[in-house]
Amino acid sequence: MASVDFVTLEVADLTAAKRFYSTALDLDVVRLQSSEAPTSGFRGFTMSLIVSQPANANAIFDAALEAGATSLKPAKKSLWGYGGAFQAPDGTVWTVASQSKKDSGPASRKIDDIVLQLGVDDVGKSKQFYVEHGLEVTKSYGGRYVEFAAESSPVKLSLYKRRGLAKVAGVDPDGSGSHRLVIGSAAGPFTDPDGFVWAAPE
Repeated sequence: MASVDFVTLEVADLTAAKRFYSTALDLDVVRLQSSEAPTSGFRGFTMSLIVSQPANANAIFDAALEAGATSLKPAKKSLWGYGGAFQAPDGTVWTVASQSKKDSGPASRKIDDIVLQLGVDDVGKSKQFYVEHGLEVTKSYGGRYVEFAAESSPVKLSLYKRRGLAKVAGVDPDGSGSHRLVIGSAAGPFTDPDGFVWAAPE
């Protein structure tokens, strides 16, 4: 069964991006490489960090802002839990979320799950494409949302309608040019219907 092994963010300033990510997040599954590919607006995806409690979400959010990120949605309680969104200096949109609304222990920056959320034009079409490329669906809600099995994968994958994902992230859905993202997986190499590039691990 195919899964996501890592993600590569393509950035204009590699030195600055390395400094930000090592300071704010320090994630082994996120790789960085230089790119001057034209891009503007929303790049069509978000990286989501799932944590166990609000205090952890705040710790990560605060560290990101201190390292140079921009707040898109301040972390706060909602119907589904607690969370917020920020944009890294390289332009990548990150969300931090906890299903719990109450703290159960001391704050830490421990991340329980990492989810790559792709915003697509046609969820059903993209779902079928990924199934044909070896991914297994675990959750599917009509044409709105799909989640794929991860098992031992360090990165989970889900699909949203592009406009819906932009709304969750607190950004305008419009954007053009490169996604500035390469998805590392044994399922690759290929490019999906929305232009997301997958590459086989070296």
